[in-house]
Amino acid sequence: MEKLRRVLTGQDDEEQGLTAQDKEFDPTRSSMHQHSALVLASDGLPYVLLLALCVLFFTCFLMGPLKQLKAMFEPKRLIATVVMLLFLVLTLCAVFWWNKKGLALLFCILQFLAMTWYSLSYIPFARDAVIKCFSSCLG
Repeated sequence: MEKLRRVLTGQDDEEQGLTAQDKEFDPTRSSMHQHSALVLASDGLPYVLLLALCVLFFTCFLMGPLKQLKAMFEPKRLIATVVMLLFLVLTLCAVFWWNKKGLALLFCILQFLAMTWYSLSYIPFARDAVIKCFSSCLG
């Protein structure tokens, strides 16, 4: 009981809390924090683009490239595919040519939503369920 009381009041010397551990200097942890802050501040969007391309390539690996391309441009996925690829190109333009990070972030979010909508097309009745869910939430 005494041990529980010491832990709850913060007087336990045997275990260090997260704040005490964070105050200790750890070069690998600090360099990781610096790297992640640098990635998010400056070059985070190209990594997101790389991730989006990896998702497409991994589905090509699972289905095969020709079958994936045929499935991407089926009538029920055509609009989602075109929108997803359009936002992918617009994100690339915003990052590398226009140097507009806010616009690139917006395009990246829209690209994610388009890819989600595209992915839902592979699950039977998933798009209908999402439409019903949002229509009931919005009124």
